[in-house]
Amino acid sequence: MQSILWYIVPLVPATCGLLFVLPPFRMERPRAILVLGGLIAAFGLTLALCLTGDGSQTIFILGGTLPLVARSDAVGRLFALLVAGMWLAVGVYSIGYMKHDPAPRRYFAFYFLTEAALLALCFSGTLVTMYLCFETMTLCSVPLVMHTRTKEAVAAGIKYLLYSIVGAMMGLFGIFYLTAHSISPIFTAGGTLTAASLRGGNSTLLWVVLVTMIGFGTKAGMFPMHGWLPTAHPVAPAPASAILSGVIVKSGVLCVLRVLYFVVGIDTIRGTWVQTVLLILALITIFMGSMLALAEQNLKKRLAYSTVSQISYILFGLFVGNAAAVSGGLMHVWFHSIIKTALFLCAGAIIHQTGKARVDELRGAGKRMPVTLWCFTLTGVGLIGIPPLCGFISKWYLAQGALAADLGILGWLGPVVLLVSALLTAAYLLPVSIRAFFPGMDASALTAAYPRGEAGMSMLVPMLLLAALTVLLGIWPAPLSGIVNAIAAQLT
Repeated sequence: MQSILWYIVPLVPATCGLLFVLPPFRMERPRAILVLGGLIAAFGLTLALCLTGDGSQTIFILGGTLPLVARSDAVGRLFALLVAGMWLAVGVYSIGYMKHDPAPRRYFAFYFLTEAALLALCFSGTLVTMYLCFETMTLCSVPLVMHTRTKEAVAAGIKYLLYSIVGAMMGLFGIFYLTAHSISPIFTAGGTLTAASLRGGNSTLLWVVLVTMIGFGTKAGMFPMHGWLPTAHPVAPAPASAILSGVIVKSGVLCVLRVLYFVVGIDTIRGTWVQTVLLILALITIFMGSMLALAEQNLKKRLAYSTVSQISYILFGLFVGNAAAVSGGLMHVWFHSIIKTALFLCAGAIIHQTGKARVDELRGAGKRMPVTLWCFTLTGVGLIGIPPLCGFISKWYLAQGALAADLGILGWLGPVVLLVSALLTAAYLLPVSIRAFFPGMDASALTAAYPRGEAGMSMLVPMLLLAALTVLLGIWPAPLSGIVNAIAAQLT
């Protein structure tokens, strides 16, 4: 059963994407049926593959020496379920959002192809397999950024592509070196490097690790390779921005995790200058992203800068390297994805219904779109990290992990930066809700300013579901925390 699912899981969304070239899907109803059916099938098959447990299979041997391997382990399953679940939620939202778009078939075609590449990436078993899926995902997602074909969208898509190519080339440099110095090409918890390559604090290896981490950290928006993210998000359609921020950036996190914990081994860099540099870069990104978000008035760009900051929470946990920090990072993968996807969907609904994209233009919007703005407020509070919402739990683990690690000044500086970033998050998210709910306008003025009111149910239901998950996973985090704690214990 598992051997069949390896092929079917990425093949189903890829096939759905290609079907959109057919004439029948120009019509709204057949298109909606294909979108919904394809996403449900992809989620169900991903869940079925995850339930089969651990396993691996060689798909193809590249050049006679490099195996392309599909592999299911706890980390892959954790990311794959997130990808399939978020893709389903955002896909439902997209049906309503793209209803009046001039090219919905093009959008959905690349939407499904990107999902196929991401699912294949989650279940990659070697560095070469991971790299090929990573690059395929980038190429499939560029058209989502450029979808509107405006001058700004094309420029943003080119910038996203260039940053991604440079980052991937840095990662490929590391893959060349690490593959040549590994006992086995298959990902193995604890690392696969030969004893000779680890002997005597190999300085070449440390430089390779640094370059590789920065390369794959590009997709995760880590300084100094973060510039593409705040440019790409505002010009993409809102659901595309949601998956870019909530899911696609996690592909960079997954690659960092695979290289650091399944090839190099965290003990290789523990206590070295490389760990110090990576921790400093992560903390700079956390603080810088929050400050830039605070100064930005465009709502989607503000959320994009927020993503720059929040993803480095995860990277910080992975670079700290103890069980608590890794658990916090892996939990934040899920929590940030749920929260930030919801925030972008809310922002998209606001822009879709009002035509207003700036925070200072949203006075009174909450009176006309109460469901949307309450979802925005609730998930925003979760992102700040206020209990009992889920964002608090991951940040607690991260702070505890940093304090328990032997990191010197960075051991306490990390929690301080996390706390300052939380305060800045409150400063750039809460004013949106305050301005929206306290308009100082009479009913007729509100109706004139916002004549359309709430978006349709296909857009509201995903927002409500993600807001509910923000609460549910904060109150009852045990299933997820149990899984990530077991993963962290194995890796550290």
